[in-house]
Amino acid sequence: MNPIVHAELSWLLAQGLRERRDRVLVTLAGLAPDLDGLSLLGGVDLYGQYHHVLFHGYVGALVVVGVCTALARQRLAVGLLAALAFHLHLACDLVGSGPGWPIHYFWPTSMHEWFWSGQWNLASWQNSVIGMAATFACLACALRWRRTPVELVSVRWDAEVTRALRARVLGETS
Repeated sequence: MNPIVHAELSWLLAQGLRERRDRVLVTLAGLAPDLDGLSLLGGVDLYGQYHHVLFHGYVGALVVVGVCTALARQRLAVGLLAALAFHLHLACDLVGSGPGWPIHYFWPTSMHEWFWSGQWNLASWQNSVIGMAATFACLACALRWRRTPVELVSVRWDAEVTRALRARVLGETS
């Protein structure tokens, strides 16, 4: 699954949290497993060897949940949601990153591979449908909670996007 969909799904998980900061932390937790994708900076071979290994496991989960919990306002809720977002990322990768691309959840203590024989390609219709559904769900949040994932980048921009969506869908005027 692509990082945008990982971010959207993680952000959606965080909608019960009051503070923007906590929602950002949960969203980052859902993106964090792909930190091992930075191995691409060392070349395609290094990427192929270490992506889905270095940060797609319990060590990465412990680090991410610990950091998110420490930085959160609602520590327990953020810690639990960060763990859920992290593992949702792994589940999405297991089903939608392409056949034959395992996750090494127990690295560095084991190189046991986790994979699913029904994995679909990254550029599949299934991932497209999930991505579109996640995008529409994120936009629907503007109607209920007056926010969208744009809040991750800018509160001001998010207010403008939310205002425009509410005007278009609900007929609200400024």
